[in-house]
Amino acid sequence: MNKGRKRRILIAKPGLDGHDRGAKVVARALRNAGMEVIYAGLHQTPLQIVNAAIDEDVDAIGLSILSGAHKTIFPKIMTLLKEKGASDILVFGGGTIPKKDRVELTSLGVGEIFTTGTDTHVIIDYLNRTLET
Repeated sequence: MNKGRKRRILIAKPGLDGHDRGAKVVARALRNAGMEVIYAGLHQTPLQIVNAAIDEDVDAIGLSILSGAHKTIFPKIMTLLKEKGASDILVFGGGTIPKKDRVELTSLGVGEIFTTGTDTHVIIDYLNRTLET
């Protein structure tokens, strides 16, 4: 992250899941906390998300997944970031992701996975701590 500029976070809804209320709540909370937020919108492919993250020079990508496709989408995004030389971008997520799957995703390099109903202050604190460098 460049010192002296606001943290830039891309929030995206990958795949066919059309429920974006939680993603919008998180986006607004991050914005209210002083971060720059780029909301990519619904039905984004992993490639679209990674390209947007690189184009927008973000510090982190937040994925909201309620569709059950997390074991496909997160690994694809991590692979694309590595292939494009952008593996320094933090990837975190939220949604209905079972605990056993969260462990698997974090072993791939995904940051924190927040379950539905997580207080937005927890997410803000996590990003502030993790992106401090």
